[in-house]
Amino acid sequence: MSETGYRQIMEKRFGQKARVIWLTGLPCSGKTTLGAGLEKALLDQGFHVRLLDGDVTRRGLCSDLGFSAIDREENIRRVAEISKLFVESGIITINAFITPTERLRKLALNIIGSDNLVSVFVNAPVEVCEARDVKGMYRKARRGEISDFTGVSAPFEIPQNPDYEIETTSKAPEQNIAELLGFIVPKIKFEA
Repeated sequence: MSETGYRQIMEKRFGQKARVIWLTGLPCSGKTTLGAGLEKALLDQGFHVRLLDGDVTRRGLCSDLGFSAIDREENIRRVAEISKLFVESGIITINAFITPTERLRKLALNIIGSDNLVSVFVNAPVEVCEARDVKGMYRKARRGEISDFTGVSAPFEIPQNPDYEIETTSKAPEQNIAELLGFIVPKIKFEA
């Protein structure tokens, strides 16, 4: 059976359109909180969904990688390839990754395909992200203990044309999750 045929069968069985919802933003912008909340909300509505998070994949699938430009690219490539497999299996995937440059975002887009990817910019100023940082990573980066830290010693390029932008500083996480849910559900709801 072809990948397309299998996907169509699974989407029909699951009653959903498989997509990758790629959350990009600075460290501590709210990607993981938003992704976990969206995953729960979609599961509660009966969708088949999986959250992939940068911290989790760095402990497993990408544990052999560092944070050099080459390693960051390989990290995103691996995650995009896994996400593509999920989509081909009819599963909705939520990816919470910094993905700091247009080049890396295009890499993911080229692997997953533009029809399969919904890009979401999780927007929060670096000052807010730094205040939210319970691990102290920003502080360590500013002291020079961490090199190539996005937002301090490595750039974060604002996404040029995200499918959706959500600002996470003025509303409670529950409000942001509900807002994003309202945007996402029409894109994944299966129409027989």
